Amino acid sequence: MSNPHLLRGAAEDLAAPFPPLLAEAEHLATTVLLGSHGRRRSGVGDDFWQYRQAMPFDEARMIDWRRSGRSDATFVREREWQIAQSVILWVDLSASMSFGSLKDGPTKALRARVLALAAAVLMIRAGERVGLTGLRLPPRGGETQLLRMAALFSEDHEGDYGTPETDGMLPHSRALFISDFLGDIDPVEAALTKAADRGVRGAILQVLDPQEEAFPFDGRTIFESMTGALRHETLKAGDLRRAYLDRLAERKDRISALARETGWQFHTHHTGDSAAGALLWLHAALERRV
Repeated sequence: MSNPHLLRGAAEDLAAPFPPLLAEAEHLATTVLLGSHGRRRSGVGDDFWQYRQAMPFDEARMIDWRRSGRSDATFVREREWQIAQSVILWVDLSASMSFGSLKDGPTKALRARVLALAAAVLMIRAGERVGLTGLRLPPRGGETQLLRMAALFSEDHEGDYGTPETDGMLPHSRALFISDFLGDIDPVEAALTKAADRGVRGAILQVLDPQEEAFPFDGRTIFESMTGALRHETLKAGDLRRAYLDRLAERKDRISALARETGWQFHTHHTGDSAAGALLWLHAALERRV
């Protein structure tokens, strides 16, 4: 995968033409005015909220040594959210995303990671706190957070298809899921339902290669997953086109319905199209009040 600094540079270039993304906070019944009354989320503030176990990237000054001394684990003291909105990202790093049919064009993985990091650049520049699901990178602001994110986006995960994670999502925050969503749809439904139960709203971006949308195959064809775990050979690939396109349409319809039911936004982006256009959609989707 790309060097983290090169990936960061590409994301900066993509984000440059757009105004800062102001991720709007949810106006829920439990929300109170900013100032002396904080929101019950971790972040900037004076009032204690909770302890959480320290992660490798936490700075020593953040550790509560008194609390840590009562346990074998090391704990960080988190404070009440007052100012910055938290946005949590999940980007599919599975083998399926490494597919790309365009000569000199991006793979799905590269496009997804650059878009996610570009969105993070805009949000952090606007004063938001951005992190990743799975408790690997809790939401924070600042340039260092972008470098950490770029490093994690440069990793690849095992398995043909990715599964959305919801661990680490703060109640009533925003989230962004980016994947091709070609694997089992049930974990996607479970993740969105769990997020919605926490009051989390956000955007789902499906990234597909043009070949996956058009199915331009005919005659003898061998279809194989990116890990080689799945393989199918046919002498008449053209006979599969209609069934494949119908199933892809059904998949999009189901994800779109899930998004509507849970208060999220859904959009499909093709790697042959403008990355700037997809970022513009993310800008509008994450700004939208739901």
